[in-house]
Amino acid sequence: VVSVSSKNQDYVQDHGEALYRRSLYTFFKRTAPAPFLSAFDAPNRELSCSRRERSNTPLQALQLLNDTQHFEAARALATRMLSEGGARPDQRIAWAYRTVLARHPDPREVAVVRGALERHLARYRADVGAAKHAVSTGESKPPAGCDPAELAAYTLAANLLLNLDETVTHN
Repeated sequence: VVSVSSKNQDYVQDHGEALYRRSLYTFFKRTAPAPFLSAFDAPNRELSCSRRERSNTPLQALQLLNDTQHFEAARALATRMLSEGGARPDQRIAWAYRTVLARHPDPREVAVVRGALERHLARYRADVGAAKHAVSTGESKPPAGCDPAELAAYTLAANLLLNLDETVTHN
């Protein structure tokens, strides 16, 4: 979309701790809007926007489920679930709900997430290579000595919570 002859600068991603600051930096080009913002119907910068319309498309869910940035965030949440959430899966799931959604889950929600967690754990125990690949996605490294299958399963459970409509939208 951008001409080769344009004088636009290239974006250089940070690495290490600088990559994980509590901010979102976006490299804007007038002719090529940021794909993430486009998927979430961000207004363009040329017109004022007094009110945003709510949108919900499959592309938004795919972005949240598959983008490396979001997957790393899910893995960071999973790491905290394992270290701070308690000893049992139900305690960890409840801790994640309180952390992400600021509320306690109802028993049905815990059962759904626990079922997904158990399925993912069985899959990753059977395929440790897939578990290692899942926990090594992105620049951040998994904690030393962690069980890759357990961390991968909890990462997918955390990804599930981070992709809930209740988590993503604010009205």
